Amino acid sequence: MEKKLLNLLLGLCIVSVPFMFKGKKMRETLLVFFSKGVLATLVDAYVVGTKRVEYPVRPFPKIFKTNLVYDILFFPLLSVIWVKISYHDKLRNILLKSLIFSVPMSIAQWYMEKNTRLFKWKKWSIFHTFGSVNFTLFTIRGFVGFIKIVDRLKGNQNLPELEG
Repeated sequence: MEKKLLNLLLGLCIVSVPFMFKGKKMRETLLVFFSKGVLATLVDAYVVGTKRVEYPVRPFPKIFKTNLVYDILFFPLLSVIWVKISYHDKLRNILLKSLIFSVPMSIAQWYMEKNTRLFKWKKWSIFHTFGSVNFTLFTIRGFVGFIKIVDRLKGNQNLPELEG
């Protein structure tokens, strides 16, 4: 069952990629996607390395101790969505919109940890998930805010899209 769930998640991620990477802000979208992938991989490597979380069922179990589907596809795509829906918001709305992602994800992980073998919490809880999801979301959102400031200072706010 766990392998089917991972394959379903992988399929959903792959199908959604073309829809995520269209539009005017391709550079920001790619930066969000890849930086979130790096950040999620680093955080997950630390969490797994300190034996707080374990992934009994994962792709390439002999090579990686973390779950690549989560770290390199799922979480980065969710961050792309979150940045897109909060791109023009002020801090208050950014905080409220972060709850749209962190609360359901925390509850879903708690449920999945209890009912599947996708991951096993050892020194981890729903509150750790909530905190780590928010930490990574706000880190990436802060990175996008920094990019917007740099673009404004350089006068390159709207770079033309390449056609073809």
